[in-house]
Amino acid sequence: MHIRSAEFIKGMVNADDFLPDGKPQIAFIGRSNVGKSSLINALTNKKDLARTSAFPGRTQQINLFLINKSLYLVDLPGYGFARISREGQNTLQRLIGWYLWESDYSQKKIVLIIDAKVGPTADDLEMLKTLEEFNKDVIIAANKVDKIKNSEMHKQREKIKTSIGNHKIIFCSAEKKIGLSELNKELQL
Repeated sequence: MHIRSAEFIKGMVNADDFLPDGKPQIAFIGRSNVGKSSLINALTNKKDLARTSAFPGRTQQINLFLINKSLYLVDLPGYGFARISREGQNTLQRLIGWYLWESDYSQKKIVLIIDAKVGPTADDLEMLKTLEEFNKDVIIAANKVDKIKNSEMHKQREKIKTSIGNHKIIFCSAEKKIGLSELNKELQL
């Protein structure tokens, strides 16, 4: 699918804010500062659609983006370290939990974004396990692949594949636009 339009619809801070219009949803989740918003911007080819920052924990709500007036990309807050209060972190985690595990909304796909250079962390693997337990259709986007030295690329790819198990892994870079067409095809955007 060719992306003809992409627009920010709203940011939600509680369950009552959600849009129950039945359009398919593709959710993006990952640790803070792994590049969720940057990947959405790169996929939609709109530099400032999703707000990005070097500040961990910048996304503090569930952000909805309407694509081609037919589906939503859902930018979830990051898990793990964020430069916000403990209470703020707990609130964000409850919001993520409500959306993914408790709400009546189903996601067409979940894109679990990991840092390709770091590899999957314990938090990433815990999130993946929970997504599996809830039978979510998960694609792994190993972002920031451009930060890996060529001499280390093969070893790092194998480490990620071994850790992740039987999931589709797309090695990509939002910044350098590597792997975006493969991810776009997998998501059917």
